[in-house]
Parts: sequence; structure tokens; C-alpha cells
Amino acid sequence: MKKILILTTALTGWAAAASAGDLTVMSWGGAYGAAQTEAHVKPFAAKTGIPTVMVDSDNPAAPIKAMVEANNVTVDVASVEYADAIRLCDEGLLEPIDASTLPPGSDGTPATEDFLPGAITDCGVSTDIWATVYAYDTTKFPADAAPKTAADFFDLEKFPGKRGLRKGAKAVLEFALLADGVAPADVYATLSTPEGVDRAFAKLDTIKKDVVWWEAGAQPPQLLADGEVVMSTAYNGRIFNAAVAEGKPFQIVWDGQIYENEMYVVPKGAPNKDQAMEFIRFATSTDGLRAQAQNISYGPARRSALKEELIFKDGKTVMGPHLPTAPENMKNALESSWEFWVDRDAELNERFNAWLAAN
Repeated sequence: MKKILILTTALTGWAAAASAGDLTVMSWGGAYGAAQTEAHVKPFAAKTGIPTVMVDSDNPAAPIKAMVEANNVTVDVASVEYADAIRLCDEGLLEPIDASTLPPGSDGTPATEDFLPGAITDCGVSTDIWATVYAYDTTKFPADAAPKTAADFFDLEKFPGKRGLRKGAKAVLEFALLADGVAPADVYATLSTPEGVDRAFAKLDTIKKDVVWWEAGAQPPQLLADGEVVMSTAYNGRIFNAAVAEGKPFQIVWDGQIYENEMYVVPKGAPNKDQAMEFIRFATSTDGLRAQAQNISYGPARRSALKEELIFKDGKTVMGPHLPTAPENMKNALESSWEFWVDRDAELNERFNAWLAAN
């Protein structure tokens, strides 16, 4: 009952955040939501004259599902993880998106050829390629003895101090296996077996007593800044923003990064469906994706958006080396498997929650 009341209150709050007739976009808040506001929301409103507002959620997939099932949809566009876009679409909770209506690339290439493989689905269009990485506070370790690998995150003897981890199975179990020496190509085959799941949880057992769990993307940079942890998994763009835009002493470790597409979707029954589709076409154009990548270090999912050098909004920082897709950052990287998580999300999160509750 408590969860239902909390969700009902949240839905009411989101509804109140947007006036009648406003096009409402729901995203993840923090530096990411700010990037999408600057790159997509404000320019779209200025170009079209359609009042457009941004509202925040720790994970937009959950409220979108609740809204559609309650037949009380107050959001027109949402930014969700790839596996959630597939799952919600399969459940009939999203509007289909006609790929043929997406604008061609700036060089005239049809959208279906310009977008990277997998970046367009039946109900979603990629806004960017982002990654779960880990980062550390450079003031806590000597430069010549700083963590460099996924395994170092789990080495409490060599690198003492609290760790931050996202509170959930996705990306945490994969990271544990990567740190335990499983090759990226073998991670999901391993995690598909009972022995592989046991192995991931056994690795997590080695640091469980020293973990601070986070749920919202804005939390890891704050945990690092407050000294509550010495290293934490995080969304790479949040760490980039803290380090480059705010001058925090944070360093990303790309070894063991887990990357995927983020998707714009339209909830079934969106009050402004036609305008929502217009917004997605605008936001996922070559210029729209470039604009977002100039505000946060997530890679554009269109080839045409990568043909010219990307520069951060500070006017001087070259974004290429900071993107998940930079060749140097892909050496021990894992592409998140939406097929795996669509099938196993409920089961593995149930196991995760039971593990978390156990002494």
C-alpha cells in the first residue's frame, strides 16, 4: 500500500508540473535532464511555438508503465533504457514510431541507414549511447597507484574505502563478472546459468559490507564529493559533467564499461501524441543528437552526427575521448543485452533483493 500511495502522489506531482496543453518530456534529471532540456526541449519550443516542459524521474520506465495501466497518462515523451523500451513496447504500453518519418541525416542519408544498428526500434529512437562506468576520487589515491581495472573496484585491500553501486541487478551483475575475469563476449552466456549467477553474487559478497547503494543518477557524483565513497559506479556523463563542468577531482575507469542506447518513447495514450512524434523527429535529427552530445558526454547514435568534431558547451573540451564509443574506451567494454534483460529482469532483481536483505 505504501508503494502505491507514493506512486500515486508522484503521478499527481508530474501532472501538476505541466500545464494543460504543454508537451511534457520525462527524463532522468540532473546533468542528463539538463542536457536534454538545453539540446531538445528549449530549441523545440522556440522553433515550433509548442510549450514544452521537462519533468524528472529516477527511472522513467516505472511511472510510464503505471500511468498507462491507470489510464492516466500525463507525459508525452519519455527517455528510457533500451531494455525497458523493448519490454514496454511488447506489453503494448508505447505508441509505435514510424521509422520512415524520421528525418534524413544532414548529408541526406535516410534515417534507417544513418542511425547505428539497433538505434531504431518499433517504439523507440535512440537519443545517445551511454555507459555505466566506475569513477574514483583522485585525492584518495596516489597517481602511480590508482585503480585502473574493473577488478580494482573489488580490491578492498589495495584500494580501501567505501564503494557506490546502483541498487539493482542490471549492470551490477555484469560488472561483477567482468571484474572476476569473465570476457565480455562470455558474460551473458555465463549469467544465463545458475552457476554464473552464483559467481556474480559471490563476487559482490566480497565488498557487500562496504557498499553504499544508489538509485538516482545524480547520487554517485554527490557520494564522491561528500567523501561517503572513494569510488562508485555511475553513468559516464554524470561523472564527466562533475569533473569538467564543476571541476571535481574525479577520474573515470573505462575498463569494464557497460554501454547501451537510451531511447525516446511515446507512452500509449499520450495527450499530445502528434506533437510528441514531432519532438522526437526534432530531437533525434543530426543537429539534435549533436546538440545533446555537446552538453553531456554520451555518444550520438547517428553516423552523420559524428562526421564533425564535437566540442563541449565550454567551447574548448573535445568530446571524442570522453564518449563511451571512443576506441580507447572500448577495450574491455560490454554492450548491454536487451534480450537478456527483457527475459530475466524480474527473476534476477528478485534474487538481488533477497541477497541484499540477507545478512
